[in-house]
Amino acid sequence: MINLFDTAQNKIVPFETRKPNEVSMYICGPTVYGPPHLGHGRFALSFDILRRYLEYSGFKVIHVSNITDIDDKIIQRANQENKLTSEIASFFEAKWFEDMEKLNVLRPTFNPHATEYIDSMIDLINQLFNLDIAYAIDDGIYLEVAKVKNYGSLSNQDLESLKSGARVDVNPYKRSPMDFTLWKHSKPGEPAWSSPFGMGRPGWHTECVVMSLQLLGEGFDLHGGAQDLIFPHHENELAQAKALSKRFANHWVHCGWVTVAGEKMSKSLDNYTTLDELLSAHDARSFRLLVLQSHYRSPLEITKETLKTADVAVARLDSAFRRFKDSIDLDTLESDMGNIRQDYLKEFQTAMNNDLDTPRAMSLVFEIVTRSNALADIANDVHKMKLATDEFKAALFICKVLGLDLKDTSNDLDQNTMNLIAKRDAARISKDFKLADQIRDELSELGWVVEDTSSGTRVHK
Repeated sequence: MINLFDTAQNKIVPFETRKPNEVSMYICGPTVYGPPHLGHGRFALSFDILRRYLEYSGFKVIHVSNITDIDDKIIQRANQENKLTSEIASFFEAKWFEDMEKLNVLRPTFNPHATEYIDSMIDLINQLFNLDIAYAIDDGIYLEVAKVKNYGSLSNQDLESLKSGARVDVNPYKRSPMDFTLWKHSKPGEPAWSSPFGMGRPGWHTECVVMSLQLLGEGFDLHGGAQDLIFPHHENELAQAKALSKRFANHWVHCGWVTVAGEKMSKSLDNYTTLDELLSAHDARSFRLLVLQSHYRSPLEITKETLKTADVAVARLDSAFRRFKDSIDLDTLESDMGNIRQDYLKEFQTAMNNDLDTPRAMSLVFEIVTRSNALADIANDVHKMKLATDEFKAALFICKVLGLDLKDTSNDLDQNTMNLIAKRDAARISKDFKLADQIRDELSELGWVVEDTSSGTRVHK
């Protein structure tokens, strides 16, 4: 059985689903006002890995991830660039999915947009207002958290401690500093929708309640996101569901954030690296490997050094793949688990069932690669080479399950690289080792890992 850390229960618990062999999960998606950064990439990869493992474990996964396409930050950027909010949102949504594809993140089953559910959000707010749980003041409609039983239970805080820790609120008309916006009255020139409360737009905390319940139904299996969403965003989602006596998520899962010099990476701190910046300098698989080698709930520090180490590690996996790939039927690998070493699969499953212990799973992969290479090095007949290949198949299979696709990068040679290889081989034959070393350095600067083999220079990334 899969066991996951449940934020609401503050402990690792068995992951139980509403329906046998089916998982309904809602993962908070991006607010599309700028390019995605490494923090966004980390949470997307973390839940992609979870989804892939659930599917490997036999579950049909219904994965919903929203697109927040109306928000103060989108409006601000639209004003700065003299564009429509829809133009800003469409542009950065396309950028989001472009980067997700590069990271090999599976597309969610549903990608609802906030603007498509405005009427349903208005209906939810109206219900809260009619129940006297919401109230109106000068700038909009607010939910009175004091009327929600056990407010703070998700973040394991009580209301009084939350109040004492709250900053001085800019709106003195709120009944409590913890009360949050359900509906914002629009300012001149802002996008607005008609409602019983006046022209405006819903608050951010309302959209996910509506979309998750409409698309997945009450008591859906899992709600997730990055740790910074626990409070106030997810707490406030849960508060609205409680106030309406709706059964919300059965499990809450949150991943750690990316840190820079010990601080959370975020756009507000201006300490972020965009995914484009990373992917222009490193293999996307190196980022996935870093995520896999760090437990999903732990902070992940990404530096030039850790990325370089990950590049080398991916190159090592690719090198083993090149060595064994011609002896493996790659088309049937994923569908024919019976031909994978069962002891390795059991060890992999034990690690992953223990709150997605991907660091242990990847450690197992590298242990298998070491053994398979060692066996191949001493193989002197077909039988021993088959044993080495069977070892490696388990590592390749685990990598496939986790979305870490291995490949033969030597097939990606451009004409300039092939010319340099030919010149280097000629230099080595003529014993001009100084020139051969210079060309090696040039190939390395182009991002290639250079190997000397009996058949000549071999390069890969």
